[in-house]
Amino acid sequence: MSASQLDLLERARKHLIRYCRTWQPPVIVSGRGSTVIDVDGREYLDFTSGQMCATIGHNHPRVVKALATSAQRILHLNSALLAPETIELAERLASLLPPPLSMSIFLNTGSESNEIALKLAKLCTGRFETVGLTKSFHGLTVGAGSSTYAIARRGHGPALPGFALPAPYCYRCPVRSTFPGCDFLCLRAGFELVDAESVGSLAACIVEPIISAGGLIDPPHGYLAALRAECRKREMIYILDEAQTAFGRLGTMFAFEQDGGAPDILTLSKTFGGGVPIAATVTRPEIEARAVENGFFHITSHVSDPLPSLVGLAVLGLIEEEKLADAARTQGEYFIGRLRALAQRFEIIGDVRGRGLLIGVEFVRDRRSKEPAEIEGAKITRECLNRGLLVSIVQFPGSLSVWRIAPPLTTTRAEIDRALEIIENSIRAVVGGQAHS
Repeated sequence: MSASQLDLLERARKHLIRYCRTWQPPVIVSGRGSTVIDVDGREYLDFTSGQMCATIGHNHPRVVKALATSAQRILHLNSALLAPETIELAERLASLLPPPLSMSIFLNTGSESNEIALKLAKLCTGRFETVGLTKSFHGLTVGAGSSTYAIARRGHGPALPGFALPAPYCYRCPVRSTFPGCDFLCLRAGFELVDAESVGSLAACIVEPIISAGGLIDPPHGYLAALRAECRKREMIYILDEAQTAFGRLGTMFAFEQDGGAPDILTLSKTFGGGVPIAATVTRPEIEARAVENGFFHITSHVSDPLPSLVGLAVLGLIEEEKLADAARTQGEYFIGRLRALAQRFEIIGDVRGRGLLIGVEFVRDRRSKEPAEIEGAKITRECLNRGLLVSIVQFPGSLSVWRIAPPLTTTRAEIDRALEIIENSIRAVVGGQAHS
């Protein structure tokens, strides 16, 4: 690391609140597509899509054009006023979703979109208890944080009333069973506990189609449909948090098209803005009407701002025109297939999972015991960085040996091949020629 980068990071430590464990090199000055460039001019393949948000690549010309257009027109409005692009974005979103999902509010982050979803559910049902999944991450604001079970549950005082179901983590089954013979035992046992502990005020269940930050846990097919059915039995609102899975990343426009069916409330964020902050909460007209009747109110400084609305329109247009959902499915099948072939050669790769271009790689010291290879995983991650590839190892306890790979949907086959070469060489550098026997 150069002296200039060391100096910049030291200045950061003096003046920035440590919202994460630490800041790490490289210090980035620019990016385009799947590539970012640091202050020393070195290039890296960014297979994290920034904070999972640069779905169509860094600084896509369509996004840059939308930003420039908005800068020439208007960036911000009073929250009681609307620009035409915000109305058009709501219409475009409704056209992509199955009826009756047609009512949207546009916000800034995933945390905020989940806060709104939970608020709508409570006001609509008149109840207040929520259900989430262990290892889930829905944000760290008060409401969303109360339904987040992967991290930050200690030291912040009382959470809002709610319960956790065991995550459907088939590689490390929480109820020591095996799919499909288990018949979703983790779900059934989890709801038995919820029913026993509830005070009779179950309002909503919030779930990610793929539990990303908690270890890239991909539920077995049929799990989400079964979860949705359990919600129906209890007259709970079914909330789907598609922060990381919507708009093509899994190979379809929305993850619920693959399993579970449409939710009562859908939340969208990371994959929406091409790197620009925008989020949305979408629901049915009857839920919106009931919540408003019961006093729903939400005003922030940047609700429905014109700038992110125009960017959202550009991102949706690009994904549809360039068929990026199809590209994610095709490229993802190739990438996952190559990673699984790599797993046949290296014992340290215990599991490869995911869909489309949202992929998890779990490192283990031993295939039989499945002992997490946290130290080795961190070393391989650093080795990849040194060789020019950014991949993210999950930072939450219990998942520290899992990679979360999410390249932009515009990533080329050549870039994937280059990443695979770096991954293989990095594994060899850490574990030598240790092959699976």
